[in-house]
Amino acid sequence: MNNQFNHSYVPYKMMEPEELRVSDLLPKFTRNWPWILFSVCVFLVAAYTYLAYKQPIYKTQASLLIQDEKKGNERDQPLKELDAYVPKKVVENETEILRSYTLMNRVVDKLHLDVRYFEKTAFGKREIYKASPVEVFIEFGKPELYEAPMLLTFIDSSSVEINEQVYPLNQRIKTPQGRFLIKTRRAVGDTTNQVLVQAMKRPAAVNGYLKTLQAEPTSKASTVVVLTLEDAVPEKGEAVLNQLIEEYNQAAIIDKNKVAANTLRFIEDRLAILSGELTAVEKEVERYKATQGITDLSTQSASFLQAIQQNDGLLNQVNIQLTTLSDLQRYINNRSLDRSATPALVGLNDPVLFSLIEKLTQLDLQRSQLVRTTSEQNPLIQTIDTQINSLKGNMEDNIRTMKTMLMSSQQQYRAKNAQLESSIRTIPQKERTLLTISRQQAIKNNLYTYLLQKREETAVSHASAISDSRTIDVAQSTDAPIKPVPLMIYGLFGFLGFIIPIGIIGSRELINTRVTRRVDVEKITQAPIIGELTRKQEPDYLVVTMTNQSLIAEQFRTLRASLPDIQSDKSQVLLLTSSISGEGKSFISLNLGASLALVGKPTVILDMDLRRPRLHKEFNWSNTTGISSYLTGKCTVYDILKPVPGYDNLFIIPSGPPPTNPSELLSGQPLKQLIAQLREHFDNIIIDTAPIGLVSDARLVAPLADMSFFVVRHDVTPKNYLRHIESLFREQRFKKLNIILNAIDKDESYYYAKMYSYTSNLLGKKKWLSFS
Repeated sequence: MNNQFNHSYVPYKMMEPEELRVSDLLPKFTRNWPWILFSVCVFLVAAYTYLAYKQPIYKTQASLLIQDEKKGNERDQPLKELDAYVPKKVVENETEILRSYTLMNRVVDKLHLDVRYFEKTAFGKREIYKASPVEVFIEFGKPELYEAPMLLTFIDSSSVEINEQVYPLNQRIKTPQGRFLIKTRRAVGDTTNQVLVQAMKRPAAVNGYLKTLQAEPTSKASTVVVLTLEDAVPEKGEAVLNQLIEEYNQAAIIDKNKVAANTLRFIEDRLAILSGELTAVEKEVERYKATQGITDLSTQSASFLQAIQQNDGLLNQVNIQLTTLSDLQRYINNRSLDRSATPALVGLNDPVLFSLIEKLTQLDLQRSQLVRTTSEQNPLIQTIDTQINSLKGNMEDNIRTMKTMLMSSQQQYRAKNAQLESSIRTIPQKERTLLTISRQQAIKNNLYTYLLQKREETAVSHASAISDSRTIDVAQSTDAPIKPVPLMIYGLFGFLGFIIPIGIIGSRELINTRVTRRVDVEKITQAPIIGELTRKQEPDYLVVTMTNQSLIAEQFRTLRASLPDIQSDKSQVLLLTSSISGEGKSFISLNLGASLALVGKPTVILDMDLRRPRLHKEFNWSNTTGISSYLTGKCTVYDILKPVPGYDNLFIIPSGPPPTNPSELLSGQPLKQLIAQLREHFDNIIIDTAPIGLVSDARLVAPLADMSFFVVRHDVTPKNYLRHIESLFREQRFKKLNIILNAIDKDESYYYAKMYSYTSNLLGKKKWLSFS
């Protein structure tokens, strides 16, 4: 046979490299569909368990109509006629008040919501609220009381067990957790279910309910506020909202009655003083008439008296108005000291001043409401303070103007009084003295009557005070729970069960540093891929036989047909190597040799991995003599040549004992003589060398080979070694370097098969690889 093999070829690539696509990962997903299905089932079971153990949450809703100052309030008209101030409300402020800590704190206190009650069920504990057979009133609690719930076990109708200690019911008891009273709501006994009692600190309980409370108007133009609360017990949610509305109305009435109460207090004080003065004047008239023997006045005296009384009445009203203005002025200057004391506006009838006072009191009430829920540094409070200061300036200007006008009227009335008094001097002394006393009596009496009238009007205003809100819908809970939603939970858990394994598989693919797809090879190296082999399913190492028609056996036949000049009589040396150990080059060498031998081509396989030989183990041969023995001159080629049982044209030369200097032996002349001698007797010489990424043996043998095959194993060969292959291919360190993909999964092989199918359809026949 010829020892030289000269053949030129042009590398042919079946498809261009392409980037990683989702469709490339589909085979991995479909291959792992049992795990994905199992994951979805597990998560659906977890969803069912979650729904079973999660206590449902119900939604409670109530609606409240608030009279907005911009809309007006028809109920305020009768009170306006009595000169009583009725504060107005802004919906945005009222919603904040409804969600204030102060109101919710009152609700928690009234309903005793700082203690929660639970019962044990097959699916965990469930809150029971009023269904609890007992109610716990905490007088003093230690920190241990709020850390963990207490388990109440009823011994009989009058005793209960707490932490293995028995305590009486309906009596104040002292425990290691604190001092409290356990009061029964209904008869209990040893058959009553256990109750878990969870005590909470007041701030935590109040804030807990505020987090689930919402107060929002139905629209921007509406004054209807919808209150919404979410709770595990519908009955408790309804009780909380109803009590919150009641506390809100009570707080509004208290605020409204502050002005009327201050006015009543002022009038009562003035009446007490006038009552004493009027009594003294009446006694003086009675005494004077008795001592002087006066029974009646003359017609002229009566006329003067009537004129003076009328003039004094007008002067008195002016004096009252001046006094009221002075009180009002002091009230304005001293408001920073006491915001709750509002002066009475007795005798004043200036609409401008009333409007200013009304606006000032309104701003003051708004400020008081905001201070309860926020700090003094709030921009809204500062804005209100600015408005208050502006109104105070306007009121002071108005008061000065009114006082100037009243003082002018006062001077006129006094001048008229002086004129009348000069006329009275003409009346006899007794009559004049009686007139003076009677005049004082008339003044006091008129003022007393006037204050009595104002007191009754203010009392009516105080008694008729009602809240500016009206309950449209009382609290009602939904029939079905709003949380958790079974369909949503099943969908979410099912999606997680599906996406988690998908994500794991995809992540492993993205971070995988090993070759998993044909495109991984084609993206890095231009070395042609001559064949692809699926993962071996058969237990035997030698899978290519005359009768075996398995997929991998057919793939070896395809690989055999891909070799150039397979029908030629020229002898060719085929070298197989790999990057690392375990990529299957010995397996491919043996089965490729068997495939060639089955078509009548005498083939010999050289196990030239002198460091870690493999082939002799598959046939249970002794490795006492082999290539190392021949290279050291200890034997001839006929001594180491061993036929493979069952194959007429297949022989193997084992590696022999491991030498101490394998690189030097492979560099010597005996190896060349061995290859030349084998060329004379065999058509195909397959050299199974050591991995190139570990030692230099393959490079030493490469010049003797006519064609080289680099084995790349699926999910074993690191991707960075492909750059080494590309370097070897470009530098032509190995003659006619080709790549064999080994141990491909069935799903991956289907992906590769589509590429071949595309090429076959394009050319109409199977495309042969050509080499150069």
